[in-house]
Order: sequence, then C-alpha cells, then structure tokens
Amino acid sequence: MIKFFLMVNKQGQTRLSKYYENVDISKRAALEADVVKGCLSRRKDECSFVEYKDYKLVYRQYAALFIVVGITDTENELSIYELVHNFVEVLDKYFSRVSELDIMFNLDKVHIILDEMILNGHVVETNKSRILAPLLVLDKMVES
Repeated sequence: MIKFFLMVNKQGQTRLSKYYENVDISKRAALEADVVKGCLSRRKDECSFVEYKDYKLVYRQYAALFIVVGITDTENELSIYELVHNFVEVLDKYFSRVSELDIMFNLDKVHIILDEMILNGHVVETNKSRILAPLLVLDKMVES
C-alpha cells in the first residue's frame, strides 16, 4: 500500500504531497524533511529503494524534480518505480514537456491526475488515456 507521494525539487522544497494515511500536520514537515534529505543525499549510482522507519521509499529523479513514494513492506518496489514513471509520462502528455512551473501553477490538475491513478493508497489506473479523460472533459467545459 502507498502511504505517501511527494514531489520535491533539488532544493528540498515540496511541490506536491499526498498522504494516504493519517499523519499529523506537525509531523508531516519533519517526515518530509527527513525523507527528502535521505533521498537527495544519495548518489546517482545507488539504488532507488531506501528503507526508512516503517516505510520503504521508492524515489526517482526527473531533471530538477524528485518523486518519492513511501510504501509498506508488502508493496512491490518495482511496480511503484514504474508507477512513478507512468505518472511523469501522463504529466508530459498533458502538459507537453512538463516542468516544475507547470506543476506549481496547475497543482489542481496534477492532483486530479494523481487521484485518477491512486485511490486510497492503491493503484487503480495506469492507462494514460483513461487517466487524462476526466481532465480533458473539464478543459472542454472551461473552453465552452
């Protein structure tokens, strides 16, 4: 099960955070700081799977952004690693070459995409067309 999904830049600033279990707001900042510090300090040739407290962390770097997913011990790390890549491909398809600014100024749309892929900590959809369908309908409604 997925516990949290974070997107941070190289400076450690959180650009997107989504939690699938109850974590106190006061503890989230410390958790994010520890997780980000642990992932950003690793070399490129090291494994993208890290054990951290009760979680396994799966992270992937895309240009200046890191995506970090906290999962349970029973979750498959490789499937989550591919889920992260699929998420970025969906963002690329929608924003045509997604950047950090796209994420910052369209955070609501990024959350819609993430919510179409992950529900209650479980992966529910990976098909790019199905993921983007609700967002494209919303865009058509706004245009008209």
